[in-house]
Formats: sequence, C-alpha cells, structure tokens
Amino acid sequence: MGSFYRRTLTAVWIVIFILGGFWLHPISFFLTGLIILTGSQYEYYRMIRNSGTSARIIPGIFTGSAVYVISTLVAAGIISGKYYLILLPIAFLIMIAELYRKQEKPFDTLAHTFFAVIYIAVPLSLLPYSAFSRTGLQSLLIQKDIVFSPGILIGFLLLQWVNDTGAYLTGITIGRHRLMERISPKKSWEGFFGGLVISSVTAWLISGWIGVVDTTGWIIISVIISIGGTYGDLIESMLKRSTEVKDSGTVMPGHGGFLDRFDSALISFPLVYLFLALFG
Repeated sequence: MGSFYRRTLTAVWIVIFILGGFWLHPISFFLTGLIILTGSQYEYYRMIRNSGTSARIIPGIFTGSAVYVISTLVAAGIISGKYYLILLPIAFLIMIAELYRKQEKPFDTLAHTFFAVIYIAVPLSLLPYSAFSRTGLQSLLIQKDIVFSPGILIGFLLLQWVNDTGAYLTGITIGRHRLMERISPKKSWEGFFGGLVISSVTAWLISGWIGVVDTTGWIIISVIISIGGTYGDLIESMLKRSTEVKDSGTVMPGHGGFLDRFDSALISFPLVYLFLALFG
C-alpha cells in the first residue's frame, strides 16, 4: 500500500502542476510542454548512454526544442510554416560535427540523436496546434487578443489519467491474463479493458463540459487513448528493457520520470489529433 499512496500523492502533484500549467495561460501552456519535452529527451539520451551507445544530448535537445518553438509560433500565427526549414541546417550541422568526433559508430550516435526528436519532440510539438486558433474550454487566465483553448489537451490528459488509473487498479485486483509478458510482465488484458471501460464512461460524462467534439467523438477519443496509450507504454517498456533500466528517471516518485509518465501520450496524442483533424 505504501507504493499506492506514493503513486497517489505524485499523481496529485502531476494534476496540479501539469494540468494547471496547460490550463492556466498560453505562456504557461508553452512552458509546460517545453519542460516535458526537454525532460523526456534528456531521460532518453541518458538511458541510451547507460547502454553504452553515444548520443548527442545538447544538440538533440536543442533540435527538439526548436521543433516545439517553431510549432508554437506557427500555430499561434506569429510566423509562417516556412520557418520549419531552419531545422535543415541544424540537422546538417549535427551530422557534419560527427565527422570530427572520431567515434567508432557515428551512425549509431546520429540515429539515437535524431530518433529522440522523432519519437518525443515531433509528437509533443502537436500540442500547440491543438490549442491555438481554437475555441472551447477557456484558459483560467483569459487573453482577449488570442484565440486559444486548451480544451482538447485537458480532455485528453483527463482521459489518459483515468485510463491509466483504471487499468492499474483493475490489473492489480483481477488481472490474470498477461497482455505482453515478455515486454511488460505486469500488464494484463483485464487491466486494459478495465481502463477502456472506465475512460469511455468518463468521456461520456465530461464531453458536454469540454466540447470541441460531440459525445460520440470523445468516446472514440477515449478508445484511441486506451489502445494508442497501451502501445506507447509498451514501446517505452521495450526501450527500458533494451537499455536495462527500471525507470527513465526519478523526478516523479512512484511514477518514474517524464518519459515514464508521458510515454503513452507520444503515441496516442498524435492519433487523437489526426482523428480531430479528419473528423473533428
């Protein structure tokens, strides 16, 4: 039970600071996403280095942050999409710099450096597009001169946390059949369906408050979160097994690091955003 209480207290902290940061104001929205992005990338690079493979931490985090900053400015209508081209010389410079480092396996270094950008920075850079130039649930500090609504992300986070909690409680209570034992021994089919049902019911309850899409849309989103989030968690578990680490970090007691906490979102949020872009 000690572990459960520790996880619960940490979850309260996550809700206050993460949910509050995204909900408070456009600037806090931007900063919260940037902190999660840089923290997750740093943890990824640290795990890779612990496994004996070199990775360029500072250039990688700089590139990921550049993707996120440019996406925020484009989504807010401050600059045009052509500024994404700035990323090309940054990538070229990283590759050229590797010529002078005299590493035994330079392409392993480059592969892990750029994979973290694709795996972490690109999905999280969709967050600004889900909020700027959108109407719906208002931020706590309303800005009259900015069209901004964190509703999509707030609803997403609530459903993801409900799904995770429902899957965890159902799994430890009645979980018997392993979902993918060789990757994550504790995950069960009972936990998966428990999280799916509880998050779907929650989606039905909060759909009228969040808005953006109708009740059916939010229930579909909850299903996407349950399936995509499960695969996101399994992918990170595969990463941890390959690098022989238990948790990606220790910043969140009982939950691990940033990457442990937001691994599900790296797969499920892009799918939710795709659904909204096509049918929302």
